[in-house]
Amino acid sequence: MTDGLAAVASLSTWVARHGHALVSTAGHLGRHGLATVLTEVVMGLALALPLALNVLVRNVRDATGDFSEAVGLSVYLKPEVSEQKARQLTKIAAERTGVASATLITASEALAEFRTQSGLGTALDSLPDNPLPNVLTIRPAPDAASPSQLEALRSYLLAWPEVDSVQLDRDWVLRFSALLELLRRVVLITALLLGAGVIAVVGNTIRLEILNRRNEIEVTKLVGGTNAFVRRPLLYAGTLYGLLAGLIGWGLVAIARASLAPAALRLAAAYGSAFELRGPDLTELGALLLTGMALGWLGAWIAAARQLARIEPRTA
Repeated sequence: MTDGLAAVASLSTWVARHGHALVSTAGHLGRHGLATVLTEVVMGLALALPLALNVLVRNVRDATGDFSEAVGLSVYLKPEVSEQKARQLTKIAAERTGVASATLITASEALAEFRTQSGLGTALDSLPDNPLPNVLTIRPAPDAASPSQLEALRSYLLAWPEVDSVQLDRDWVLRFSALLELLRRVVLITALLLGAGVIAVVGNTIRLEILNRRNEIEVTKLVGGTNAFVRRPLLYAGTLYGLLAGLIGWGLVAIARASLAPAALRLAAAYGSAFELRGPDLTELGALLLTGMALGWLGAWIAAARQLARIEPRTA
């Protein structure tokens, strides 16, 4: 029973200390309104840019549709390959890993379709044989539609002795997919660089705060205050900086999306599309807030650890 009461008392003390540090830190930031706002705006812009790029890439991907449905391979079999053999090859292709579906267009079906669409029925009747080959239409699985995977599938099919040629349909889709992958990497690199910038901004702000409060910190250490005690409100300050900056960054992107949405709707309508520009969702908001808080905390910890190690209590 005694141990339980001691644990409860210890927890209450811990909560009280951290609550006091959080409240005092928030009040301190509020008293330095202009400096806090300027710091938050800089950090918010840094967090908004990678979020905006990510939203852009996602909307472009949504506007162009699912690439895996657009990409396909047409496998032209040699003229001497029978329809029965073509059906066997279709079954083999459909069972391969990375293939979503394999469909056979027989030579007779292709000729009948060509006869209907071309209007050359009489001329085609004079042909001694059907000149069209059996064709396999293959659709890759969604997780196997990258350029390297499609090229590997194309090489595999070309190695069949019954295959005359393999055509990869809609090469532009693959190029566009590669462009989007490049943009995603740009977003990642930009996020890393701007994240380092946020850490630097918070670190410099906390460093200046420590320098301004040097005398206070020396007195605190003189009466027994530890580095952890002194560092606690500084870490809360960095975390609050990151939290508010995340809100600002998300708000900026949301405002940009709202201002661009009408123009995007008009452009989509001109192309007969129902596409609607989507802004940052709640999942991205949560990720941005957590990222901002983590970066703010890290920047504050680095600055506090470096500066507090240099401050020693003065003795008479």
